[in-house]
Amino acid sequence: MAKLERLDLLDPYEVAQLGGLELIAEGVVEGFLSGLHRSPFHGFSVEFAEHRPYQPGDEPRYVDWKMLARTDRLTVKQFEQETNLRSMLVLDASSSMHWSGSDRRLSKLEYAKRLAAALSLITLRQRDATGFIGFDDEVRAVVPARAKLQHWWTVVSAISKLKPGKGTAAEPALRRVTDLLRRRGLVVFISDLLIDMDLTLLSLQFLRHRGHQVVVFHVMDPGEVTLEGPPEARFEDPETGGGVIARPRELRAAYAETVQRTIAEWRLACRRGGIAYHHVLTDTPFGHVLRRATARRSRLG
Repeated sequence: MAKLERLDLLDPYEVAQLGGLELIAEGVVEGFLSGLHRSPFHGFSVEFAEHRPYQPGDEPRYVDWKMLARTDRLTVKQFEQETNLRSMLVLDASSSMHWSGSDRRLSKLEYAKRLAAALSLITLRQRDATGFIGFDDEVRAVVPARAKLQHWWTVVSAISKLKPGKGTAAEPALRRVTDLLRRRGLVVFISDLLIDMDLTLLSLQFLRHRGHQVVVFHVMDPGEVTLEGPPEARFEDPETGGGVIARPRELRAAYAETVQRTIAEWRLACRRGGIAYHHVLTDTPFGHVLRRATARRSRLG
């Protein structure tokens, strides 16, 4: 059983075989947090806001011991960022996200679901109000942000029910965020980014201009990074149905160059817009992705 204590460091496909979405997300988060010396989401703002009653699970370092001595009431200090932050996860469930290059790897969508479930659990444990939007060519699921830890079951239920759709229309989903996050917050966008780059960036930058922190997880299967296959193969677009017959060996170098250029373009465009960008392969342990993301968020604060 000791091996299972750090599910966040194991191969994602192997982890997924151990149980359902909720169980895996909880195990990944427990393993991830156990490897940290402190919570990754505290410390963005040192501006004290107010006291609130102590709740089981609060860290002892935030207990106001002087207040306890004066009033005989157990309270914790709450900081400005903690009281204001609201999070919204936006997940792409288009047809292209259903793809996997190996039967020993999760599809991009199944990987993204587990990542989203883990991220939502972390933010809710920090008492950040958290919500969820799932989309393909339409918005398919909307869960308004709530701060209670029990709300996680509503969020993860919506994530688990999300099925692969058809095309991709990120703009309507990102527009919904502006209706759901009235105050400054955190927007996490998870997609394989096989979408209109200019329109999507415009939507993401609009959210930044409204004061939100924006994080993009660019999810790819390792098989999309390097072109492999038989001497001759038919390559088909899962969203349009269009296809072409080609010889992978002849296209491999040009394909790899195109992929790396596209990744670099997304990374640079996000950086210029003040958007955190993370390129994620579906064979990467969830804990490695969470660590990079939370480290980046700490710097943004």
